[in-house]
Amino acid sequence: MAEPLTPIERRVYHYLLDFLTENTYQPSIREIGKRFRIKSTKTVSDILQALAEKGYIERDPSRSRGVRLLGFAATARTQPVPIYEQIAVGEPALLPEHRQGFLTMDRRFIPSDDVYALRIKGSSMEGRGIFEGDFVVVNPSARARDGEIVAARIGADATVKTLTHRGASVVLEPANPADREIIVGPQDNFAVLGVVCGVFRAFHDGDPGKDGDRDRDDTSLMESDSEPVVA
Repeated sequence: MAEPLTPIERRVYHYLLDFLTENTYQPSIREIGKRFRIKSTKTVSDILQALAEKGYIERDPSRSRGVRLLGFAATARTQPVPIYEQIAVGEPALLPEHRQGFLTMDRRFIPSDDVYALRIKGSSMEGRGIFEGDFVVVNPSARARDGEIVAARIGADATVKTLTHRGASVVLEPANPADREIIVGPQDNFAVLGVVCGVFRAFHDGDPGKDGDRDRDDTSLMESDSEPVVA
């Protein structure tokens, strides 16, 4: 998962989003410096480089306005939330090559800059209003507590369940009586990937997972050997 932004990185990132919406082009390094009272162009360049390394932008250092906002959609006060189609065994579980696209969301509904989305496959959480095909928004910065809905990794599989503890074991409870709970022991390859902080459901056949490059065709997490089931 993405490394958290520093306060100044977050402010510059949001400034880039809003500036592009209002002007249809990116600010120059000097304009960014003027906006945040940063005299050194190298300091501004270092902030932009940090945003690039953390996966929020792409840069062309040879150009004054050579910044591309990954997943950007031209609506003010929004932020792209990456969608992952599969997870990796171990840490980090979320890799750039597994990113499928973006959901552009109003920042009022985003509790942290490193939130991401997974698409649900299955019906095990219907009792808590999460249905197959929904996108769940996950906050990896939040501390998971008993009774909260979490995204978790068991081996190379991802699942969305309600978290509880029983002695030394972690229990992942479904919200559908037809499904079984998952008991995780101390020796299991397990990790909580974050707390579910929102659900997005589209009532049409469009594909909100595609980004501006249209380089992916399938947003679902299919049940196969190479892709986990989020359910």
